[in-house]
Amino acid sequence: LPHGDCALSRLLRRLLAARRSLEICLFAFSSPQLGRAVRLLHGRGVRVRVVTDAQYMGLRGSQIGLLRQAGIQVRHDQEGGYMHHKFAVVDGRVLITGSLNWTTQAIQNNRENVLVVEDAEYVKPFLDEFERIWEEYNPANYRFFP
Repeated sequence: LPHGDCALSRLLRRLLAARRSLEICLFAFSSPQLGRAVRLLHGRGVRVRVVTDAQYMGLRGSQIGLLRQAGIQVRHDQEGGYMHHKFAVVDGRVLITGSLNWTTQAIQNNRENVLVVEDAEYVKPFLDEFERIWEEYNPANYRFFP
């Protein structure tokens, strides 16, 4: 991504175009601007679901708590490894993926890439992966005792 506001603005425009659904699968999510956009979509009636990494979501600055407070469904891993995906699917037809963690640091300072694809051949595997992880991380399936 080029540094500066233009890259963030382009990403925000793609997200805010959602009308029905937004599936987000991210390792790190601390960008206040992206957090506000996701909460705004939820407030408009867009179904928003988020899958994230358990270890990252509790760190200072994470947007996950604010998303949950807004009533957005969030699920996280229970395993030792990282849930390291970085993608979103808008309305089941637009894929946003790449190296970018949704953090201010990544947006402003890192060399990152974002790919936006509207080809169903590429969108479907990511949507399928989201659904698979969503079910795997269902709290009803958590094991608290061996």
